Order: sequence, then C-alpha cells, then structure tokens
Amino acid sequence: MILGMSTSVFTLVHVVISLIGIGSGLVVMWGFLESKRLDGITAIFLLSTVLTSVTGFLFPFQHLLPSHKVGILSLIALAVAIAARHVYHLAGSWRTTYVVTASLALYLNDFVLVAQLFQKVPSLKALAPTGTEPPFLGTELALLVIFIALTVFAVKKFRS
Repeated sequence: MILGMSTSVFTLVHVVISLIGIGSGLVVMWGFLESKRLDGITAIFLLSTVLTSVTGFLFPFQHLLPSHKVGILSLIALAVAIAARHVYHLAGSWRTTYVVTASLALYLNDFVLVAQLFQKVPSLKALAPTGTEPPFLGTELALLVIFIALTVFAVKKFRS
C-alpha cells in the first residue's frame, strides 16, 4: 500500500500524472516556440512534473535506482524553473534559464517514457530486452537531439 492505495492503483495514478506532465509540457514547449507564456497550462505542467518526480520516490525500493537519479535531476531543474518564473519573473537571463530548465524537465519525463515503453511494450522489449541495444539507444539519442534543437529554438523565440 502506498498512500492508502494498492501498488497497482498508485502506479496508475503516477502514470496519469506523468502523462499530464508530458502533454502539458509539449503545449508549453509550443508556447515557447510561439513566444506565448500560457500561464494556466504552464502551472499544470510544473505541478504535474513535480508530482511525477515526487511520486516516483514513493514506490518501494532497496537502493538508489537510475529512475531516482533522473527524478532528482528533474526536481533540481524544476526548482530552478519555478524560481526563474515566479521569483525572478523571467527577467534578463532568467528567461533563458527558465526555458532551458523547463525543457530539461520535459525531456527527462519523455526520456523515462521511452524507457518505460521499451520495458513494458512487448514488441519494443523484444527489440531491446536489456535496454542497451541499438533500437533503444537510437530512440533515446533521437529524443535528445530533438529536445536540444527544440530548446535552442525555444530560447531564441521565447521573448517578452
């Protein structure tokens, strides 16, 4: 039991929160590229992405896993993004800092999504049973390249 829920129900809640974070994050990324703040959806993105990382730590574990390291990195990026937006109001270089850290948090969520898909979807697991095979590594590399390009464009486009 986790927070009064069975592990399977808690897992479903965690996955739904993660998908909300990813979906809203993609809209926020579009907003960056269109130079739009999108305050409401951004609040949903930041909150759901924080909750995704926090709930990831509530699953039972014996030792620190790679997913925990990704969660820690995501929470650090989110703390900086939230400060850049709500404490420093995107002034000066905080605008770039916000775009980069929010994009990093979204990338990390998507990175985990791809890893989970390769672990849980039988046809993908068959392509990369250990997660070290070229189909998995190539997909993660392509995702990284896409996010680097999107982030570079977002930094250039997201202006006051």
